[in-house]
Amino acid sequence: WYQRRVRGEGISSFTKLTDLELKLYQNLQECQKTVHNALADSFDTPTAMRALKSILSDSYTYLSDRKDAPNVRLLIQVAVYVTKILSVFGVVTSQDRIGFAAAGEGSVSTDEIALPFVRALSEFRDEVRTSARELKAHDILKRCDNLRDNVLPELGVRLEDRELGEPAVFKIDDKETLLREKKQRQDEIARKEREKAEKAAAREKAAKEKLEKGKVSPQDMFRTELYSAWDNLGLPTHDAKGAEVTQSQLKKLKKLQTNQEKLHKAYLQHISDLEI
Repeated sequence: WYQRRVRGEGISSFTKLTDLELKLYQNLQECQKTVHNALADSFDTPTAMRALKSILSDSYTYLSDRKDAPNVRLLIQVAVYVTKILSVFGVVTSQDRIGFAAAGEGSVSTDEIALPFVRALSEFRDEVRTSARELKAHDILKRCDNLRDNVLPELGVRLEDRELGEPAVFKIDDKETLLREKKQRQDEIARKEREKAEKAAAREKAAKEKLEKGKVSPQDMFRTELYSAWDNLGLPTHDAKGAEVTQSQLKKLKKLQTNQEKLHKAYLQHISDLEI
């Protein structure tokens, strides 16, 4: 399948559609057929609106998959067609080929016109999230979160999820406020991540220091220039000047040696685990 990209003749004026573009183009054709049949069938508005909702959803999915280089001409085709049908319903009153009338051109504000479509998108997203949770489709849930956290704020739409089973709440809001709140959330997440990383680094440092200290055998820990004689357990009996170690001093030294035994045992276990 090929699409004309510029005016002219010959193969150079056409571009081949990718699989994603072909799928969106075929969905647009199916939408046009469904809307035509619906309007011919006693002006079946609900069926026509569902078809428009579906092609808009397909367009959003396509944009999500082709953020780098979307086919603008194909998206314009979709937008022109949707605008045309909405004008048939009297929703769009301007002479523009795409989109709603600017505020002041009609008696209905842009927000009031957009609200039903935001509601339809929110309800569709609720259904997708419910199915994704049941299927444990975590990637789809992340896409739904991205729509809420990144896409809609750029459009001036606030969307907030409620408890499981409850529909999300939404409202048209000030874009700058939404983007400011988004940045605050991102800053808070970054702060927590930094704090988490710092704590992990501190724990790792403490563990390394503990292992390093545990290298010394409890029987050798007091064999320094501070003492001149030791018993068979490695406990000092005389200090560097030859004076006998007092009972109170010996009690403290025994306690330190007991703690060192635990550290040394943990160190030997660590070495053993590395050798396995």
